[in-house]
Amino acid sequence: MKERLRRLRKSEAIRDLVRETRLHIDELVYPVFIVEGENQRQKMDAMPGIYRFSVDTIGEEMDEITKLGINHIMIFGVPNHKDCFASEAYSKDGIVQRAVREIKKTHPHINVITDVCMCQYTDHGHCGILTDSGVVDNDKTIEYIAKIALSHVEAGADMVAPSDMMDGRIAKIREVLNENGYQSTPIMAYSAKYASNFYGPFREAAESAPAFGDRKTYQMDPANSDEAMRECRIDIEEGADIIMVKPALSYLDIIRRARDNFNMPIAAYNVSGEYSMIKNAVLSGLMKEEVIFESVLSIKRAGANIIITYFAKDIARKLLEDMSN
Repeated sequence: MKERLRRLRKSEAIRDLVRETRLHIDELVYPVFIVEGENQRQKMDAMPGIYRFSVDTIGEEMDEITKLGINHIMIFGVPNHKDCFASEAYSKDGIVQRAVREIKKTHPHINVITDVCMCQYTDHGHCGILTDSGVVDNDKTIEYIAKIALSHVEAGADMVAPSDMMDGRIAKIREVLNENGYQSTPIMAYSAKYASNFYGPFREAAESAPAFGDRKTYQMDPANSDEAMRECRIDIEEGADIIMVKPALSYLDIIRRARDNFNMPIAAYNVSGEYSMIKNAVLSGLMKEEVIFESVLSIKRAGANIIITYFAKDIARKLLEDMSN
């Protein structure tokens, strides 16, 4: 047996022939941040190589990813105005809605997924409507979450991805989309979204950190695995077309369990903190750039069909380079 394994490792050509897991550009989703204003391409120190774009400059980024073969993006809006009802989130002229219309007009081939949540849009930074006592009102919140999802689809979004983790929001979104003639629009549910410390750079980029408290009452305890399976099952029963695990690298076991338990597409979000740790280690010379590919490959090997990652452009460049050699 060992001799056989050695023979299969003998050359790069043979290793390629028997490789069990392969990454493909079409499996990658590239997150994009949209800000208000004009001529904006804002560098983010916490996430080297990632920028925030205004609607008028996003086309340049779409041109670049198109050349790399990336056809799937997820949009996150960063509004100027925030209030207790997150009114900019469902406004017809909200930042995400305008960005979707622009991208679908100039780059209609790109599959646009929108993050559906309220934290960037509320003046308190939580993912829903608060009661007088300062806790999130789940039932009232899902009414607004459904309004946001509908406004994104009306603007031209190909898929919506609710990330709020409120109970019943998938069923409510499905109901509202169906009532308005969007039965064919899929929902990618943030099903197992953990209350993680790996979100730090994102919260800076999206200006979405809570003004008080934390999100542990509606996001998942990192210690729990069985709960993740229950959350996934509930979202599937409510009508989710894709389920997601977030974060990815510290939750590879959850991705694997989801793959073993559910016969449906599974997404994994390789989040900002995971990106920043590895990217900074590469930039400082602590690790070789190949570690980027290795880390994302582990997410695919664990069972994810779809990988949402800020490394999408790095991975696409490597895959194209390998194909040309």
